[in-house]
Amino acid sequence: SMRSGRGSEPKREQDATDKDQLEEQCRYCFDVILSHFFRTALPSPRFPGGHFPLFVTWNKVDSRGNLVLRGCIGNLSGIDLHQGIVKYANASAFDDRRFSPVSLQEVRALECSVTLLHNFEKAEHYLDWTIGRHGLIIEFEALRGSVLSATFLPSVCEEQGWSQQECIDSLIRKAGFKGSIDSGLRSSLSVTRYQGCKASVDYARYRRDRVHTINP
Repeated sequence: SMRSGRGSEPKREQDATDKDQLEEQCRYCFDVILSHFFRTALPSPRFPGGHFPLFVTWNKVDSRGNLVLRGCIGNLSGIDLHQGIVKYANASAFDDRRFSPVSLQEVRALECSVTLLHNFEKAEHYLDWTIGRHGLIIEFEALRGSVLSATFLPSVCEEQGWSQQECIDSLIRKAGFKGSIDSGLRSSLSVTRYQGCKASVDYARYRRDRVHTINP
């Protein structure tokens, strides 16, 4: 039973960041896009709720067996977890403007990652962060006072094999800046660093895990 001799503890919101719960969120992303393709009712989520900034990432295994990005969309300010997983599973599969929408034929080659974000901190300068640990948000003023911004999740720099400066320069380009990048521009950046809890589940694992559960 839930109750121990010391009285039951209230459920921590952080439960959602446990690895098995993150993996269930990834499986639910497959539920979401398959319900879209087959026009079936979406089952109820089986992971705890909460309020988190979060990103859903779809990667696809290419012909050489490498994972390539297929879509990634999320929210840096926080959203209800159950609503957010549905919203961004769909958006990252079908509405990421860098890619065509995911097709049903591709689903078996997909891997889904969910990243819940936490520990947002202002960096002292543009190199005040650790590769593999921190995600980044940069913001800076471009021509005629327009403000440009972009983010990379904590896993991106390490996956790309970049140095810190290469990562920052790529982020400046991602923000839409076309001019030349120099130390003056890098030093003018407002940089926020953050951390993430991440899990990934591929389609084969999703099918294997879901076979043992019967949806009502």
